[in-house]
Amino acid sequence: MTTPFAIGIEPRAAIPVAGGSSVFPVRRVYCIGRNYAAHAREMGGDPTREAPFFFQKAADTLQFCPENETVKHPYPSMTSNYHHEVEMVVALKSGARDIAEKDALSHVFGYAVGLDMTRRDLQDEAKASRRPWEVGKSADFSAPIGPIHPVSSVGHPARGKISVSVDSEPRQSSDLSDMVWSVSEQISILSRYFELKAGDIIFTGTPEGVGKVERGQTMRAYVEGLGAISLLVE
Repeated sequence: MTTPFAIGIEPRAAIPVAGGSSVFPVRRVYCIGRNYAAHAREMGGDPTREAPFFFQKAADTLQFCPENETVKHPYPSMTSNYHHEVEMVVALKSGARDIAEKDALSHVFGYAVGLDMTRRDLQDEAKASRRPWEVGKSADFSAPIGPIHPVSSVGHPARGKISVSVDSEPRQSSDLSDMVWSVSEQISILSRYFELKAGDIIFTGTPEGVGKVERGQTMRAYVEGLGAISLLVE
């Protein structure tokens, strides 16, 4: 017999799968920091020396963005320096502990384009105080994401353009091949810290050119082979 919940709860976050009617249920949202060399330098890091590090966003920060539609994106409270970070997102169909790099891609269900939106001023304050990043990284709606494209349709993208523009002005532009740590490496390393499971997604890092957006501006994030998402900041 199922034990009833003591209070009402919202349904689990889920992302539509491209080309069908099914949805991908989300368990956890992991993110890797400074995974493009130029962005690491932009943020004061050194990609030749730094080991990869990870943080999490709450699953309910995901904001689904259908392709060919501009979605309204609320500007969060408590910030005056809200930044865009375009990323390729990996969705896992299975997981384990201590996954070998050679086996890592077998756990991948598909890929999507996403944005790791950041209250940069709050993140910078947290860094300076040696405090956690949640208030900077896990604001409501701070993880916009497009439909998930299954591996059966797109393979495992290892190169291709990744970019974001604001009001049609180019901001970030790079190539997936410029990642410091590949998708298989990220999965393998992350699985040493956590038991990865079906429904986990990983934001794989952002290239250089992160910057501020204001209310009234429109962001367009793109990953080659995975389409684009468009958001109007309100």
